Amino acid sequence: MTQRKQFGLSATQKIAMWSGRKAGQSLPEIGRAFGKSHSSIRCVVSHHGGFVPALCQRSLRGLTLTEREEISHGIASGSSIREIAKLLDRDASTVSRELHVMVAVLNL
Repeated sequence: MTQRKQFGLSATQKIAMWSGRKAGQSLPEIGRAFGKSHSSIRCVVSHHGGFVPALCQRSLRGLTLTEREEISHGIASGSSIREIAKLLDRDASTVSRELHVMVAVLNL
């Protein structure tokens, strides 16, 4: 049985690739380290304009899953929006918007 060639780079390989680029390694050098052609490395680099992509992070202003569960439990127990907001240390408008989203999802 022959092994199929794996396409793309793993997350670990991408980190090492960007480290190599920062250290001044050429694309063929990086490709040889991963058993890939320099053109496949060039595709990844050119896709990001030659710059290391920024890490994705959630906004700190967004509600967490735990907060959403607290809102759900609060509504189920009959608490008001203001009581739930005070418990979560959030604005009442944030809790209200989340409830509107929950209702919209449930009505789909």
